[in-house]
Amino acid sequence: MDALSPKRKRILDFITSFVGKKGYAPSVRDVVKGCGISSSSVAQYHLNVLEGEGYIHRDREIPRSISLSRRRQGVTTVPVLGIIAAGEPIPVPSSDTWVTVCEESLEVPNELVRGKENIYALRVKGNSMVDALIDDGDLVLMQQASNVDNGEMVAIWLKDEQEVTLKKIYRESGRVRLQPANRQMKPMYQRPENIDVQGRVIGVIRKIEAGDQGELSSAGGDIMNE
Repeated sequence: MDALSPKRKRILDFITSFVGKKGYAPSVRDVVKGCGISSSSVAQYHLNVLEGEGYIHRDREIPRSISLSRRRQGVTTVPVLGIIAAGEPIPVPSSDTWVTVCEESLEVPNELVRGKENIYALRVKGNSMVDALIDDGDLVLMQQASNVDNGEMVAIWLKDEQEVTLKKIYRESGRVRLQPANRQMKPMYQRPENIDVQGRVIGVIRKIEAGDQGELSSAGGDIMNE
């Protein structure tokens, strides 16, 4: 690939940041606004060049179809594997398949993944982790892991209940405490043999609320590391 012009590099960096923060592709109008481009036709021209040079892919019949090429340096594609409860656990298909069926994918900056392998994302349902700045609708980036330390935020499979939940884990005498990060909610206590750690949280992509503006909208789109 040829070296990028400053304007096209700015567009590509904007697309990378937009996808990493929001989990979906920007529209041409977003590119115009975010990159200070004079018109949609000018943005289309530069997007066409980026596509022709292999930096992005697009389906012109589908809105927001810009995707970053796997050749794009500095970006990692992460599969979104479903929903996890941050509250009362919710049923999932089975302990063998709940993290193997990819519903969608998103691309995030490499600095968020930091070279870790076996990374996937889950969409949060519930508000038991709000004090850890994880709210309903956010995406948590997970690393597959079975051995974790006390105090880590993890995805836990409850074998008897056939359910999965997101909590901080603490191993205590004869039991495991699954601690919410919400002062209004009580911990869950489980037998050690009833839990299966599926992964640890390594980052959070916070949702943007429709209609939010200014600092609220910006804060809603931040990416937070562990």
